[in-house]
Amino acid sequence: MTDERPMIEIHGLKKVFHTGEVEVHALRGVDLSVAKGEFVAVSGPSGSGKSTLFHILGGLTPPTSGSVSIAGRDLLSMTEAERTELRKNGVGFVFQKYNLLPTLTATENIEIARDIAGHHGPRSAQFEEIVKLLGIGGRMDHKPRALSGGEQQRVAIARAIVNDPALLLADEPTGNLDSENSEAVLKILRDLNERLGQTILMITHDAEAASFAHRIVRMKDGRIVN
Repeated sequence: MTDERPMIEIHGLKKVFHTGEVEVHALRGVDLSVAKGEFVAVSGPSGSGKSTLFHILGGLTPPTSGSVSIAGRDLLSMTEAERTELRKNGVGFVFQKYNLLPTLTATENIEIARDIAGHHGPRSAQFEEIVKLLGIGGRMDHKPRALSGGEQQRVAIARAIVNDPALLLADEPTGNLDSENSEAVLKILRDLNERLGQTILMITHDAEAASFAHRIVRMKDGRIVN
């Protein structure tokens, strides 16, 4: 019997930040469901709440109220140790800034994610296929300074998926790339989704980037508007 639960299920999600005596309502009651294997883009202007949503889904910041589940697990009832485990193995992260360690090679940057998650031994045959798909097979012994921006982002994607996470969260993954490299990275994300069934939620303000997803969710002033 297959598990038909959504990968992401959100109800009434609110987030209020306090700056001195001022309350900033970043999320104002968000409802969202993302199916397993879906590629969803969340778009909206700066201040719309999309980055706050990203951080809550990744277990990086707690919401003020509402409910959030990832692959059927209630995020709010998890202990800090369980949220840490989720970030290690259940969710992969790709950011606008590649966040590669400059003293390590591409291989070492990827391997450190495996080490942190407690995975040892040879990488899977599937991962070796992913490296080929990403087009970085010949660049794995290079350090970040010897890689182009597009190559660094591909290494960052490989690092994000090396532990086979159920969910890939991408925050403006093409924000530092030129148009050619942006298109290449977006095609890679779509290929990961189509070939491997990887569930992807991508935050972007770029309408062209959003068009690569199956579905676009638009946010404004802390709410979903479509």
